[in-house]
Amino acid sequence: MKAYAAAVATVLFGASAISAFAPTTTSTRGIATRASSSNGVMQSSSALSMAEEDAAVFDQEAYIAESKAMRLKHLEEQAMFALKIAVENYGNAVFPNALIAGDVVITHLLHRMGYLKSGQAKVMVVDTFHLFPETMEFLREIEDYYGFKAEVFCAEGCPVGDKAAYDKKYGANLWKEDIEQYDKVCKVEPFQRGLKTLNTDCMINGRTRWQGFERAWIDQFENAPIGGGLAKCNPIAYWTLEDTFDYIAKYEVPHHPLHAKGYPSIGDAKDTIPIPEDGSTKFVNFKFEGDKTPWLDYASERKGRFVGLANKDGSTKTECGIHVAGAEQTFDRDLWEEGAVKNIASTAEAEEIIKSGKEAIVAVYAPWCQFCQGMEDEFAKYAESAGVPVYKFRGDEERDFVQANMNTVSFPTVNFIKSDGSVVKYDSEARSAEDFANFEKSLHKHKHIYILSTTVAVTNNLSVTIIYRIIKLPPKLPIES
Repeated sequence: MKAYAAAVATVLFGASAISAFAPTTTSTRGIATRASSSNGVMQSSSALSMAEEDAAVFDQEAYIAESKAMRLKHLEEQAMFALKIAVENYGNAVFPNALIAGDVVITHLLHRMGYLKSGQAKVMVVDTFHLFPETMEFLREIEDYYGFKAEVFCAEGCPVGDKAAYDKKYGANLWKEDIEQYDKVCKVEPFQRGLKTLNTDCMINGRTRWQGFERAWIDQFENAPIGGGLAKCNPIAYWTLEDTFDYIAKYEVPHHPLHAKGYPSIGDAKDTIPIPEDGSTKFVNFKFEGDKTPWLDYASERKGRFVGLANKDGSTKTECGIHVAGAEQTFDRDLWEEGAVKNIASTAEAEEIIKSGKEAIVAVYAPWCQFCQGMEDEFAKYAESAGVPVYKFRGDEERDFVQANMNTVSFPTVNFIKSDGSVVKYDSEARSAEDFANFEKSLHKHKHIYILSTTVAVTNNLSVTIIYRIIKLPPKLPIES
């Protein structure tokens, strides 16, 4: 058996690798092997049989364990090499840490490589104000354990940790009323603001191919279309969830306490449940309790996330919006940077336009909003031929003002400013250039030109009749002098 295993190992790995890769064997009797000339193929009657009583049985469990250890070592080295490139090849590598299983592995690796202590890699966390209480508590624990301080970002205009301020500004039930707007306010915008604030040129994240078909083809490095190419490093792209928990167990990596309560992945408390729902599968003291397959099957890690939520088109929600295609497209770029759309730079300037007595169209927007991005070209096209001045005003930086003065609850909001100072909201999701033009026409007071025309008629009895007529000409009608 040893000779056979050695021969196979020599073919696969070369002679120098035999000792490292050959399985351990146990035997009580010698093994007789016979060669058969049938079809010219050498065959063994018993060397590969583990069922016969007299056959030597190699230690299958030990072999599997050794194979897994080899795989984990390779994945670890591969991930560390990717992190080395991400941190040392770029000036500002940032790790948005969601504190889930894969992310704690990356945190551990960054610590081992000295990047957390040196500050070469920054850690940021998005607090949605709807996380489990254990999540932010766990963040403080690993900050102390590894000796770093995360940068925490939350909904714009709210102090970190101040849920009451969020409720007052955005409403406690925003996620129930408009889940996409909730994602933008609580996840996408803070996420992108964090990347921009930290001057990110390489974003490290814990996405893996194992997480589902939306991520099945990701590689360790990607380029996002931001400012010439923000690099995205996925150091554990090729890991399975089993690999992740094997690694956590091997190095006793600090991990989220809710894994011990049946949660394979952790997001918002409002829509995250244990898998299975009875909580029978757990990861406790670095070991699985119960049947681990509901967690470790392909695409099962995130089954307990976004429960009960649906997108506007009725499809099942599987992403929060942060990692979907184009989500990063404009975090460092404004909209309508050129063309006929004029910028309103301040609330004072906005008030001046409203009170000017002149008609105008104003789009209240946020550059990170996918719907604002989606209407950028059509609104610019409309502005080129509009009959009134067309403006843009960035509302996500002045939420109180736009809510009070410009009918704005979500982005984009297009308003018609009437000459009397009233502000009329365009209440439709149809956003073509023609739609905006029709909205303007429905409210625009066209300035007509009026001409007094007189006709003199003389009757037979020489009386004179003067007939007056007022003729209304349409606006912009050329008049010859």
